[in-house]
Amino acid sequence: MMTTMTTIGTMTTTMTTRRPKRRVSIRARVLSGMILLVGFALTASGTASYVLERHELNERLDDSLTRTVEEFRVLAETGVDPQTRQGFAHAEDLLYTAMQRTLPARFQGMLGLSADQLQWTAPSSVELRLEDDPEFLEWARTSSTDEHVRIANVETEMSDYRAVVVPIQLSSDPNPARFVLAYDYSAEVRRIDTQFAVFIGVGIVVMLLAGGAAYLIVGRMLEPIRKLRDTAQQISESDQSSRIEVSGHDEFAELTATINEMLDRLEEALNSQRQLLDDVGHELRTPVTIIRGHLELMDIADAEDVAQTKDISLDELKRMSMLINDLMTLAGANRADFVTSKPTDVGALLDDILDKARALGDRDWRIGNRAEVSVALDPTRITQAMLQLIANAVKFSAAGSRIDLGSAVLDDQQGRPTLRLWVHDAGVGIAQEDLERIFERFGRGQNSDRASGSGLGLNIVSAIATSHGGMVWVDSVPGSGSTFYIDIPLAEGAHAV
Repeated sequence: MMTTMTTIGTMTTTMTTRRPKRRVSIRARVLSGMILLVGFALTASGTASYVLERHELNERLDDSLTRTVEEFRVLAETGVDPQTRQGFAHAEDLLYTAMQRTLPARFQGMLGLSADQLQWTAPSSVELRLEDDPEFLEWARTSSTDEHVRIANVETEMSDYRAVVVPIQLSSDPNPARFVLAYDYSAEVRRIDTQFAVFIGVGIVVMLLAGGAAYLIVGRMLEPIRKLRDTAQQISESDQSSRIEVSGHDEFAELTATINEMLDRLEEALNSQRQLLDDVGHELRTPVTIIRGHLELMDIADAEDVAQTKDISLDELKRMSMLINDLMTLAGANRADFVTSKPTDVGALLDDILDKARALGDRDWRIGNRAEVSVALDPTRITQAMLQLIANAVKFSAAGSRIDLGSAVLDDQQGRPTLRLWVHDAGVGIAQEDLERIFERFGRGQNSDRASGSGLGLNIVSAIATSHGGMVWVDSVPGSGSTFYIDIPLAEGAHAV
């Protein structure tokens, strides 16, 4: 048995050494680990039980033999001869009575010797026949020549024994006798070995059942991983629509949902990048075409034509530079450090924005409402967004018209505190069909002039609002003006200054 276990251990070591040379699935690793763990636990517990059983076997046999000797001693000292109703006068009578009152256990036998000759044997119902083993019988005859009780191991060709010899010598009888009681030690060991073999068999069945259960359970647990692998293989540059089916409510279901959300973000980012490249290519192609056309048609001998071409080229290059700067701002909107929030006095910030706005145009500048509250936001980015909205208001309103700035803290539909900033103008307004499109990259309304900006201003405002966890939206009536709002959700505990 120990050789078999050693061979199994050697095979396991060899497989471990070869693993790096080939691809091993997670299921196989978990399965082999489970089997090794169960096998180690069963081997350790079985070995410990076997060693303990062998150790307890010697103690149990010696304890049984010792108790028999004590019972014999009590019988000799206090017993009564059934024939005479008196104390025992002859050793043979004591030996005979003791053997009648002794019931050998399984794998146990007994003998009665008188004057070194076999006198009595165990009843025929006793399986262990000590008298049939000549070597043991000879040992019993010559084992002890004194009055001391002797417990010893006896090895013969037929078997191994754990035996006790009790010498009997009565003062009233000069003829000695001997009472011999022995266990078949080899049979006892075989019984333990049989139990251990049954344990090994049951352990192998348990390992197989555990392995089968682990195979099914691990396979089921890894199903989302396989689906993820298959989905990842299906995703290509031209198709990012594949998603993993979410099933269950465990950690793998949460992982699947998280991966699907990641794929959604990746698809959105790739589509946005593709759209950005298309839009940038389209937007840059126009000024390049304009500059190239004027340069090709320019009359270098005509100073006025040269000056006019120069002005047009510089103007287009300026717009290209503006476009590049706005693109760089949008590219940084995905970075974690795009927004650096800090406690900010919203009332003071609104005053600073108004002071900077006065330089953008001749308008009737007003602050319609001021929220005296301190919140966590990025004042630089919010100023940038508000000035962009103010620049649009100036662009689409008449000189001297009124432009209102404002801020307020209110509750959204879920009852959460929200900081609202707004810019209201009395300009031309925005058509209903343009309200959503104006916040897209290079999205322009019907009233917009392509040459007047990069077409990214409102998209930058949207990116700034999104980076703050909020949103930008517009309420407009054509011919009556527009109001742009920036809503930023606030953490609990926003307080008035």
